[in-house]
Parts: sequence; structure tokens; C-alpha cells
Amino acid sequence: MYEYPARFKSKVLPFVLLSPTLLILVVFLYYPVIRTFILSTYRVAFLGLKKQFTGLENFISLAQDPGYLHTLQVTAIITASVVIGGLAISLAIAMLANREIWGASIYRILLIWPYALSPAVAGIVFLFMFSPGFGAANYLMFRVIGKELNWLGNPRLAILLIIMASIWKNLGYNVVFYLAGLQNLNTDVLEAAEIDGAGAWKRFWSVVFPLLSPMTFFLLITNITYSFFGIFGMIDIVTKGGPLDSTNVMIYNLYRDGFEYYKTGLAAAQSVILFLAVIALTMVQFRTSGRLVHYGG
Repeated sequence: MYEYPARFKSKVLPFVLLSPTLLILVVFLYYPVIRTFILSTYRVAFLGLKKQFTGLENFISLAQDPGYLHTLQVTAIITASVVIGGLAISLAIAMLANREIWGASIYRILLIWPYALSPAVAGIVFLFMFSPGFGAANYLMFRVIGKELNWLGNPRLAILLIIMASIWKNLGYNVVFYLAGLQNLNTDVLEAAEIDGAGAWKRFWSVVFPLLSPMTFFLLITNITYSFFGIFGMIDIVTKGGPLDSTNVMIYNLYRDGFEYYKTGLAAAQSVILFLAVIALTMVQFRTSGRLVHYGG
């Protein structure tokens, strides 16, 4: 017998049931966002004791500031490296972990556990590993090449350290999704490609990778968001934006201007720019990469 879907007898009842969620969203999400947009148009004195409306002056000041333009460049380098490098390494590891070998479940668990760490803890791990004088990684390098590298004092090495730590931190997350995608591939298509004489590399690029496109598209969006916001704790622990602002990304520059230098209006403007940048990148991804995504099959 066909069962009709349940209906609310009162039109008000659904809104009453949703009211706690809506209240939390309004108080802790929508209202702060609106206030941030408004605050970005003001010059704010120390601790907000005095405000002066300046319109777009904060945004113009940021556009003309060489230091902030350098921050945008650093953010772009780290984001591109973390997203592209992280996804490539994760897919390669997932392909290896997908093989049927003894103890495969143990290996998979060990691959996933770094994601359980907070960015701050991951930062501490890499800070101790690469610290001059007593870091384990520096000691191994000294044994191999005869000298230690100043990872925290050299701008190029510092940004490389942040990229490596960020990729490692998010590796487990990416591997989980890629592994799930690989285990749910259509084996008939793979067998047909193998019968047709396609080698392992050809099967990967022509069959496996296209079938994983929905997972890759999803991970592309989440990794971009992670590289914009999730690495704050790691940078604060390891480099604090240095040396010479070589690791000073947008989210960390925003924090310093707002909570260390008390440039509240300028920090609000940076928050708006970061917010719009993430939205713009997401829309571009949906309009471009989304066309290459194939569902089903």
C-alpha cells in the first residue's frame, strides 16, 4: 500500500522546530558577517573607542600596500602547492593502499591518523623535527650531506616547511576519500580496459582518474578552503609568519593586524577580501573543473 509522506498540520510548526538552528545561525554566523562588512568601511581607534567612516579607504590602502600584495603572493604559492601536491601524493598513496596485501587495514589506519591531530599539534611536531641544533630531520641531513639547514631562518626553506607540514596534516583526509572512491570503482570497466591491452598507466589516466573526478572535485574545494584557513595554527606555532614575512598568509596577516596591532577596520577589510576570494575560487572551480566531472558509470 502506498504511504503518503507525513505532513505538518500547522504551517507554523516547521519554523518553530527550526528556530533553535536559525537562531544560532543568525547570532553566530550571519550577524558577525554583516558586522564585519560594516566594520571594513570604518577606521577604528584602539579597542574600538572611536570609529570614523572611511568608505573604501581600507581596501584602497590594502591594494596599495606592497606588504599585503606580498602576502597575497605567499598565499597563492602555499595554496597551489598544498592543493596540487597534497592531492597528487594522496592519490598515489591511496592507489598503493588499495592493493590487497596482508595487514592492509593496519596500513590504512596508520595513513589516516595524522588528520586526527590539530594543526597546532602538527606544527609542534614539525617544529621539533626541523629545529636547528636538536631536530631529528636536521640531524639526519647532517649525517647525509654534512651540514644542517636553517629551516626556520631561511625564507625559502620556511615556506617549504609549511607546505610539507600542511600536506602531511591533511594527507589522511584526502586518502580516506580517494580510497573510498577506488574501492567503489566499476570493475567491469577496468577489466574491459585490461582486456583491450591498456597498460597500468593508460588504465589510470583513461579510466581510473576520470571515474574519480567527482571525488577529486570535492577534495579540490575542501583543500582550497583548508589552505586558506586551516593552516593558521601551524604557521602561528612554527614560523609566526616569518622569516621576512615569507610565510605570512592572508589569514595570519589578518590576525596580526586585528589582534596584535589593533587595526580593527583594516583587519575587517582583509576578512572581507578573504571571504570574497574563497567564494570566487569556488565559483570558478564549479564553472571550470565541474565540467570535467563525470558522475555514474
